[in-house]
Amino acid sequence: MSTAPDNEFDLEKLFLPAWAQEPSAAKYAKYEGGEERPERRNERRGPRPPRRDGPAGAPRGGNRSGGGGGRGPRRQEDGRGRAPGGERPSFHRDEPRERREPLPPPLEINLSLVPDEKGVESLARQIKMTGRAYPLFDIAQMILQKPERHSVVFSVKKNAEGRPVQPLYVCALDDTLWLAEDEAIAHVLKKHFTTFYQAERTATEPPKGKYTFVAQCGMSGAILGPPNYHDYQNQLRKLHTERFSRMPFEMYKARVKIVRDEAVVKKWVDDQSWKTEYLCLNLPEPLKLASMEAVEKHFRETHKDNIIKSVDSQTLSGVAARALRSPGLVRSVRSVWEDQRRFPLQIATVLSQQFAGHGLQFFKVNKTITHVSVARPHFLDLEATPVSEGVKRIVDYINAHARCSRRQMVEALAPSPPIPVTGTADAQAPPQSTEPTPEQTAVVSDLHWLIHQGHVIEFANGTLDTAKKPVLKPAKPEARRPEKAAPAAAETESVASDDIANAEPGIETSSPPPAEPAPPASAEAAEEVPAEEAEATAVEVPASESPPPTTSEVAVETSTAPVESKS
Repeated sequence: MSTAPDNEFDLEKLFLPAWAQEPSAAKYAKYEGGEERPERRNERRGPRPPRRDGPAGAPRGGNRSGGGGGRGPRRQEDGRGRAPGGERPSFHRDEPRERREPLPPPLEINLSLVPDEKGVESLARQIKMTGRAYPLFDIAQMILQKPERHSVVFSVKKNAEGRPVQPLYVCALDDTLWLAEDEAIAHVLKKHFTTFYQAERTATEPPKGKYTFVAQCGMSGAILGPPNYHDYQNQLRKLHTERFSRMPFEMYKARVKIVRDEAVVKKWVDDQSWKTEYLCLNLPEPLKLASMEAVEKHFRETHKDNIIKSVDSQTLSGVAARALRSPGLVRSVRSVWEDQRRFPLQIATVLSQQFAGHGLQFFKVNKTITHVSVARPHFLDLEATPVSEGVKRIVDYINAHARCSRRQMVEALAPSPPIPVTGTADAQAPPQSTEPTPEQTAVVSDLHWLIHQGHVIEFANGTLDTAKKPVLKPAKPEARRPEKAAPAAAETESVASDDIANAEPGIETSSPPPAEPAPPASAEAAEEVPAEEAEATAVEVPASESPPPTTSEVAVETSTAPVESKS
């Protein structure tokens, strides 16, 4: 079992088809033996009943009451479930429908997804080792699959006065993020209460009087006490405020029920026979508080400024962002994640910048699909560049066999030695050596040089292709521009000339200088993408399900740098 962290995922395995990524046990589970084949449909139905004797067209169930051959008594209800001549059922049309609360507006904060730096470093190392070209947007989709592979950056938006539109608060104890200070305080008093306070229960006098029933919350089951008790209204409003504030108070009050069970009444009396006090910790002098309201007030005055802090930006891991407790932040993270799953523009842009920092290059296939690799495609002119015979054979073979793989090319140029045949059939054949031959090692070495120079491209699906020669685009003719009218004396002198006797006055008839030829550009499918333009490159929309590029679909721009050669 692998112990590598999940952010260091393997590109070779992730780019396999879906059926190849499934474990073998799940893949062949439905083919396990031991189950009998189900019987056929006719066998399950059993033997057919004998044919009925009687005239053709007779009723199937025999002669029913009400006359020979006639229909039976009419059903009391028709197919719609009502008696003949009766009223149509109302289906509760007059009752008011329950209205759903509208979704809250989106938060006024900036939220972005960023690939994990360690994971990107691992990916860059794999791309450099393999030399393959991988679709940038497909890598971005795989980073979004699991929260361990990316982080979430939260930042506030500020108005014209420089104040945050929606503030953000961080709890210093666990780095959780909150939209309101009250939410953060409630979180600390619930999760980290024992860090600041200690609850102590002491016996006190039980409530005076005889109680035969108590009020109980019909939703939470909390015992509120007898309605005639002096603290009943306070407990009722406190529970409503803490747990059911979104429900109108009168509606919540209507759900309170009266319980006459002696055990429930006795439990409330026992609870009232104890008094809970809260001892403040980490203070120079001991201090006891009588209620939770006093505890919250003390926390705000003493610990709030050190524990709850307002921030302009906060970065959380994908796992921590999924575990947020603030409902508004949870909705925002989910919304941004779903948008990126549909089209990962944001994370692909950041990913391209991170790859460029590791020295990787970018190019496009079919002018839409951005690939990342160790080198941009660079055409190798075999006629003008002296190369070794092995390099020339590799280029010629790839040009002649479109979409060939590395294994096919190596076996064609340096075949493996045949297995020796023994004289007797019973003798065991020696195991075939898995070590490559010297000829195969030389072919792989030449292919490695071609890939890292950009002369050969090995795509993620294992197919090989060569960088094609760029095609020059024709220069566009430059339109003539009218000039201002010349002075009168010059105009008279110009008209007297034989060469421009028929020219219109005020327009220069001499042809403009020829336009300079446009720089060499690729008319094929692949184009170079400089590293500094990686951010603009990531905006392109990939065709994730497109077939692998053919030999004629990959081309590059011409380069003014001298072509490297390998003798």
